[in-house]
Amino acid sequence: MPPLFKIMLALALASAGASAAASPEQPASGAEYVTLAETQNTDAGQKIEVTEFFAYYCPHCASFEPVLAEWVKKNSDKIVFKRVHLGHTPAVVPQQRLYYTLESMGIAPQYHPKVFTAMHEQRVRFGNDEQVFDWAAGAGIDRAAFTTAYRSFGIQAKLARANAMVAAYKVQDWPKIAIAGRYLTSPTQASVGESEATAAQQHQMALQVMDHLVAKAAAEKK
Repeated sequence: MPPLFKIMLALALASAGASAAASPEQPASGAEYVTLAETQNTDAGQKIEVTEFFAYYCPHCASFEPVLAEWVKKNSDKIVFKRVHLGHTPAVVPQQRLYYTLESMGIAPQYHPKVFTAMHEQRVRFGNDEQVFDWAAGAGIDRAAFTTAYRSFGIQAKLARANAMVAAYKVQDWPKIAIAGRYLTSPTQASVGESEATAAQQHQMALQVMDHLVAKAAAEKK
């Protein structure tokens, strides 16, 4: 066997072995998660910052939401959780403004799941500002207060910050979970070797990888 062929065969076998060894229980960088070349600044003190990049129109984000919310509640003693709504096209900006308005008014925990329900079950489109205002009023939020907050400079600043974070984290698909400003995973990333996995199974695999990365990031803080 020619020496070059031997080397190539050895590399291929090593790569296959690494892929086989990786799993949601023992995730590997480049497989179930990726490691950013440049760690982003976080503000979580002794806890670990966990950030979800999402969009309301995204059906995968909607299906992941209840599972993620339960995981966040379970790990509240270890993590600081944040959300970043993408605004990658003008058509999505009303939804992005909607999320940050709910957040700025302190009512996101109550209304965030309701937006997903409105969009994916009730077929509310949130395609423009008036549709957002109509939904907010119908959901029991003071229309005038919501509209003022929605159009404020503070919300515009939040949008700019969100868009900068999407670029810095190099987010190209969603939902995407960032941990400690350094690691990225998602239901599809965590189940990369499981082509037959259902959405529910992908969600559980993602949570396993997230548990691993939170523990890894906590150990790296020490």
